[in-house]
Amino acid sequence: MSLRTGLSAVIDLTVSEADTAIAMRSGEVPVLATPRILALVEEATVRALDGHLAVGASTVGMRVQLEHISPTPIGSVVRAEANLEKVEGRRLVFHVSARDERGLVAAGKVTRVVVDVDRFMEKTL
Repeated sequence: MSLRTGLSAVIDLTVSEADTAIAMRSGEVPVLATPRILALVEEATVRALDGHLAVGASTVGMRVQLEHISPTPIGSVVRAEANLEKVEGRRLVFHVSARDERGLVAAGKVTRVVVDVDRFMEKTL
């Protein structure tokens, strides 16, 4: 593994009706849903690790701390960014944020844990 602080990734999303609180059943307003922001920043954490994990390894989400600061309407472009801040053994702590053309939409931390996929999946049996 070549995990080190500073690994990062950026992902853009154009907000559609499928991304809204109404569609995700997390609210009743036609704006970007908090669960969709979470999925977007988690996608950025996974992308930041592309090519840096050992064969047979992956990461799983462990902890999320996310503050959804402002609404984003349909049609807006949101840019999610993840930066690896800490490597603590198998725990990886990312600073995450999402911005639209008006500014900061969400910010927080996502902790992921490196796992051996085969051993991890054995736990589901």
